[in-house]
Formats: sequence, structure tokens, C-alpha cells
Amino acid sequence: QVLLVESGGGLVQPGGSLRLSCAASTTSFSLVTMGWYRQGAGKQRELVAHITSSGSTIYADSVKGRFTISRDNAKNTVYLQMNSLKPEDTAVYYCSAHLGSVYWGQGTQVTVSS
Repeated sequence: QVLLVESGGGLVQPGGSLRLSCAASTTSFSLVTMGWYRQGAGKQRELVAHITSSGSTIYADSVKGRFTISRDNAKNTVYLQMNSLKPEDTAVYYCSAHLGSVYWGQGTQVTVSS
């Protein structure tokens, strides 16, 4: 069992920035692929970004060049730096841990609006 706790969501104006954090309760954190997903109102949950244990990353086309995923294995934490935010980035953002099964955090709301 892995517990994931997200933080850092909120309300931001278009063009602004936010950094999401996700703390994981696993001693194997450094070996785990971590991810961020999002789900907008009335939409399916979609991949935002993944980072592997070796630091390789993948991004959804819609966020490339604006979002950056990173990890701090000493703190068991994965981050999502979001810049140049757009109204269409508005969603609940979920952290994920991939250890055979996929574990999910409770989600944090990001709202981009003027």
C-alpha cells in the first residue's frame, strides 16, 4: 500500500504558474515510476507527465514546453512545475505511483481563470 498526498493546487490567472507536490509513503520511492494525471469537468482522466526511476520523462503534447515533472528521492516527493497556465489546464490533478498496481492520490484542484 502506498499513500500519496498532493498539495499546491489553487486559483491562478492565465499565464501564471503553480507547483504541485506529491509526497509518497514508500521506502521504494526511488525505484518507482511516478506520474501526474488530470481530470477536467465532464472529461476522462488523462496523462500529464511521467518520470521513471532513472529520471526519464514523458509529457502530454498539450503541456510540452510549459510543464516540468521532477523528483526528489531523498524526500520521496514528485513535483509538477506548471508555467504559462491556460484556462484549459483547469482540472483536478492526481499523483500516481506505478508499482505493478497503480496508486492514486486524493487529487488537488487547479483553476486557471481571470
